Amino acid sequence: MNKVYIEDKEFSGKTFAKNELIKGEYENCIFKNCYLSNSDLSEITFADCAFENCDLSLAKISQTAFKNVKFKSCKLLGLRFEDCNLFLLSMFFEKCFLNLSSFHKLNLKATKFIECSIKEVDFVQSDLTNSIFENCDLEGSVFENTILENSDFRTSYNFIIDPENNKIKKAKFSTSGLRGLLFKYNIQVE
Repeated sequence: MNKVYIEDKEFSGKTFAKNELIKGEYENCIFKNCYLSNSDLSEITFADCAFENCDLSLAKISQTAFKNVKFKSCKLLGLRFEDCNLFLLSMFFEKCFLNLSSFHKLNLKATKFIECSIKEVDFVQSDLTNSIFENCDLEGSVFENTILENSDFRTSYNFIIDPENNKIKKAKFSTSGLRGLLFKYNIQVE
């Protein structure tokens, strides 16, 4: 079966739960107010696409390619991003709900997370070098053997990052974030 190629198209208010999104390559497409929760997006390529106010929660993304894809005000609950096609993987998140998702062992260099809820997310063994976490709630997220060099956490909160188990050289933190860096020592920072 030949995969389709769709370019410069806007999908607005569509529900793809029953009518699955056609397998193929989507380039420079915009998805607005679309419902893709529990959809099978496996083996679809999204290049230079934008998702706005969409729900992709629990979607299957096995070998899905996200190449320079922007997510704004989207629900991305429970997604296993490590199952994606890793070739040219590049994403941007703004005002998204990423709770219970996993970025395990992914190269996420220079990824921006702006005003996102990132609760109980797996960043174990990921490379987040030069990434920005701007005003994000990271409660319960796991950072272990994670590369956080030059990353910016100054405005984010509720994180626990062990400096002994992560590479944090030149990472940026505010004084209010010290509690999350010193948590394992059971000391009080006031």
